[in-house]
Amino acid sequence: MQTRPDPVQPADAAAITLAQGLLGLGHAALAWTDAESGNPGISRIVLARDPDAGLLTLISALAPHFRALKTNTACALMLGEVGDKGDPLTHPRLMLQAQASFVAPDDPAHPGLRARWLERAPKARIYIDLPDFAFVRLAPQSALLNGGFARAYRLLPTDL
Repeated sequence: MQTRPDPVQPADAAAITLAQGLLGLGHAALAWTDAESGNPGISRIVLARDPDAGLLTLISALAPHFRALKTNTACALMLGEVGDKGDPLTHPRLMLQAQASFVAPDDPAHPGLRARWLERAPKARIYIDLPDFAFVRLAPQSALLNGGFARAYRLLPTDL
């Protein structure tokens, strides 16, 4: 039996630049596993690249993904935008497998995270200090970039 070569390539400089640009979009789809049923779920989240925390989001305990990530820290993110024209599958997208970790309110890093979050999203001032909100770090474990037709790359966490 003849085997095909792997069509997914190691990332080159252009792929890394494209992936880093997608990380700057400011939002992502977050996939998680429901704590009670074990079924998959997906949510849109605000996503920031923080100089100290890496990938970071702020979520409410009222959101289903809060409890899910507390129970099972494994998650996945998808980043990308569909353009105005053409097949949606030809537009670049980045898929990440990640591990979530909650930042405790008394963590010494919390004040800095809060200040930088409010610089990026000043309207968050309305809810950021409510007791049900928490910062969550999303540490990439692996990444796959689909840059369009015949442009698939594996990225390492250090590439991001």
